[in-house]
Amino acid sequence: MKFHFLSSNNIEAKKAEIKFTKIYGQNPVEDSDYIVPIGGDGLLLKSLHNLNNLKKPFFGINFGSIGFLMNNIIDQDLNETIYNAKRSDFKPLKMTAVSIEKKIFKAFAYNEVSLMRQTHLASKVKIKINDEIKMKELICDGVLVSTSAGSTAYNLSAHGSILPLDSNILALTPISAFRPRRWRGALLSETNKIEFNVLDKKDRSSSVTADNVEFRNIDTVNIESSNENKCTVLFDSKHSIEDKILNEQFNF
Repeated sequence: MKFHFLSSNNIEAKKAEIKFTKIYGQNPVEDSDYIVPIGGDGLLLKSLHNLNNLKKPFFGINFGSIGFLMNNIIDQDLNETIYNAKRSDFKPLKMTAVSIEKKIFKAFAYNEVSLMRQTHLASKVKIKINDEIKMKELICDGVLVSTSAGSTAYNLSAHGSILPLDSNILALTPISAFRPRRWRGALLSETNKIEFNVLDKKDRSSSVTADNVEFRNIDTVNIESSNENKCTVLFDSKHSIEDKILNEQFNF
């Protein structure tokens, strides 16, 4: 097996990168069989965005603060662990947004697309699913659409549901909803197309963020699951991501 290691700026992650390189060698990313980010979920996410075009599997090693999507394999044989690893396809969200000035922005998100207020005033948002109005007016700090892979990130912090990786479901979750106050969001098949229309957009301007890319003064946002830029992420079979997701739902 040929590996390409890369690490975050964390000192321990840097040390681990040197250790793994000495044991397994370092190959140019184009010639490698596997890409191995060493750090936290943020590094994995960055790697997916930057290197998805290479169509190589990713195996993250946890040296971050949370590292929910990373593997803890410090003393295991990397060749054996990856050979027996479970594969999961991460399908990103494809976002197309139009600004008040009619500028068009496009981006992909492996975690979530979030619409947020830009001012002290709450946002007012109309929500459409498959071109049908499902909510005429949501008054909120924001609203997001999360993939199953991203459901334990911002979505969970906003009290959204945790989704199994193989669920083929998207989480639509409000952020500090004011009206309707008791609406907790919706779970949608990834075949659905979601549209946000910002109401009172001049007085209640909103921005949209696809993972870590932000666009401001937004009018409309269209979101759908996409096979473009799909990535394969590997998980240690001895410490399954399914168990992590199950256990997380019982942590208080």
